[in-house]
Amino acid sequence: MIRFLLLTSKILNALSVKPAVMKSLKLSIALVYLCASLLHAETIVGRVVAVSDGDTIKVLDDNRKMFVIRLKGIDAPEKAQSFGQRAKQSLSDLAFERRVEVHWSKRDRYGRIVGKVVDNTGADICLEQIARGMAWHYQQYASEQSAEDRRNYASAEDTARAAHIGLWSEGQPTPPWAWRRASSHGSGSETSGAIK
Repeated sequence: MIRFLLLTSKILNALSVKPAVMKSLKLSIALVYLCASLLHAETIVGRVVAVSDGDTIKVLDDNRKMFVIRLKGIDAPEKAQSFGQRAKQSLSDLAFERRVEVHWSKRDRYGRIVGKVVDNTGADICLEQIARGMAWHYQQYASEQSAEDRRNYASAEDTARAAHIGLWSEGQPTPPWAWRRASSHGSGSETSGAIK
């Protein structure tokens, strides 16, 4: 979208459009683009047949097509981190063998579908992982969430942290993104969650 807006700006500048008109046109184009991307959202309905870790599941739809789903808006500890296995078990308790809906509009760099997962009672499984202290609200991608989800996920993390629930029972748990970064440099193999 940013590339598209930059190109649009260059074109409008080349046409010598007045600044007030240009601002209005840019906002209109951005709104149209946003609406178009929201309309592209899709839904997968199926049964959770596997839990890979604390934020990744496999869903088999009614046509027997398998989808790998990365839960949107959260980041759970890696399996080798402290609470990694407990986060996986928590997600299994919430979702395994259950019917879910996955609302999604993008794939990650590994080709996984990134989506909000809702069970057949309407419960947001992503939010529940945060509320249980089994995942962080993934702030880096918060802009991809609705304003309501951003508020709910941030509030759930604050509540879990204040109550020392799950991974928050450790003094200073290492976020998985920091652990992965350290691991890629060979210093994050520690399982306590702390980075040396």
